[in-house]
Amino acid sequence: MTSLRLVFMGTPDFAVPSLAALIAAGHSVACVYSQPPRPAGRGQQVQKSPVHRFAEERGIPVRTPKSLRNAEAQAEFAALDADAAVVAAYGLILPQPVLDAPRLGCVNVHGSLLPRWRGAAPIQRSILAGDAETGITIMQMDVGLDTGAMLSKEAVAITPATTASGLHDELAALGARMIAPALAGLAAGTLVAEPQPEEGVTYAAKLTREDGRLDWTRDAAYVERQVRALTPWPGCWFDVGAERIKVLAAELVADASGAPGTLLDDRLTVACPDGAVRLTRVQRPGKAPVDGAAFLRGFALPVGGPVSGIVGESCNAGN
Repeated sequence: MTSLRLVFMGTPDFAVPSLAALIAAGHSVACVYSQPPRPAGRGQQVQKSPVHRFAEERGIPVRTPKSLRNAEAQAEFAALDADAAVVAAYGLILPQPVLDAPRLGCVNVHGSLLPRWRGAAPIQRSILAGDAETGITIMQMDVGLDTGAMLSKEAVAITPATTASGLHDELAALGARMIAPALAGLAAGTLVAEPQPEEGVTYAAKLTREDGRLDWTRDAAYVERQVRALTPWPGCWFDVGAERIKVLAAELVADASGAPGTLLDDRLTVACPDGAVRLTRVQRPGKAPVDGAAFLRGFALPVGGPVSGIVGESCNAGN
């Protein structure tokens, strides 16, 4: 495989395996671009991104511009004289001068089977929607939102046990396996980019904390998918009085019924219109996670009564 001079642009854990794969394949990573260090964690200490730390540990120069829209940043990028830029969950828009600077253009590792789930949260949205599969698309970037021509695609199944964290790790590893062969084919001229079809376009809108609000008037299957899709972030929750209760795990209970939002038993099974959801792992503010039965032993909620004072509010997580 011909060694290429690359720029890598990525920020979160998802991008690290792709950077590692490019180094292992013998490519020269001239520079890494990542989001600037930001406050994180309970102490809100300023922290470098996972990609930033990984690159520094390997002696690769790191740049963290807040924008690439100014002429100075674009000139600095072009001066790297890269054969290609590889982008994975970077978080900044690449203007046309940046896209045009590398000889082979900018190549993106995207966590969905495009054109489905363009945008910021494809992993979570695919689970939430009940999709049977998702995957990785390696594409050539243009100025649109994940609209570029596709170089390669590989699918993975979404099962009833798939969680966002597990799918994240699976897709990160898949992208790492796919990126070096895609670059080799692009450089050799043997891999022809295919335009995305116009049909089947969906958008994976950015998630907010409000997306995690559980609404017991939704179908039980949707509520269960919501917990799998939105844990650990933004997290799922419901309010009991003044307390916000986190829901970390749940399971479907098909042979149960009651008015939506009703507590059905001492295992924290909550009725939905078409069945019920058992909340198998929950957490009160400032407390350790416990199973549903333990939660009820420490929090008096009567069987047959409402689990939450808020039932039927619209959930914004989408369909």
